[in-house]
Amino acid sequence: MQFGHILAQGIESLGLKIDAPVQQDLLQYLELLRKWNKVYNLTAIRDAEQMLSHHLLDSLSIVPFVRGPRVLDMGCGAGLPGIPLALARPDLQVVMMDANAKKTRFVQQAITELNLDNAEAVHARAEDYTAPGGFDTVTSRAFSSLEDFLGLAAPYLRKGGQLLAMKGRYPTQELELSFNQFRLIAVHQLEVPFLDSERHLVEMERTETV
Repeated sequence: MQFGHILAQGIESLGLKIDAPVQQDLLQYLELLRKWNKVYNLTAIRDAEQMLSHHLLDSLSIVPFVRGPRVLDMGCGAGLPGIPLALARPDLQVVMMDANAKKTRFVQQAITELNLDNAEAVHARAEDYTAPGGFDTVTSRAFSSLEDFLGLAAPYLRKGGQLLAMKGRYPTQELELSFNQFRLIAVHQLEVPFLDSERHLVEMERTETV
């Protein structure tokens, strides 16, 4: 099965409408990631078909939940979910931040090659970054601890803004904590095509200003 067909089938299964040229851009990003990964070890996944399901389709699964226009992908790694979001949702302005210089160099290269004028790469630690005006959505698929993510994300969210934490299994213990400036909206079970693993999305809303 050709990657283009797998991607198109996966997008249809997710209920998304993504034009063919954008699907080609997604495949171009996948190829760029595969090539850079050989040298820079950006992701532990080496197989291109697995990258498609575990990275592209996994990232696209949160598209319907993202509020704009300003989105921060905190700890973006190789640009996930930020680059797929920026491609699928041109109405968004996506900032991708990571403390790892080689990963943000890759993200910047991908932005340049894909001509993404609604995306920006930032090399910074979450504790050090400043963002005037704040964001409507802060998301991440890299943080192991929801508590840590909340603490770092809070200063970047506008009041009423949302936090989207991508998780594997249902985070029962993490949700037993008190959230202070946030309220839990929902935990969405995500069905990612061609991915035989649990996926959940924790959606929370910022209730107070810092």
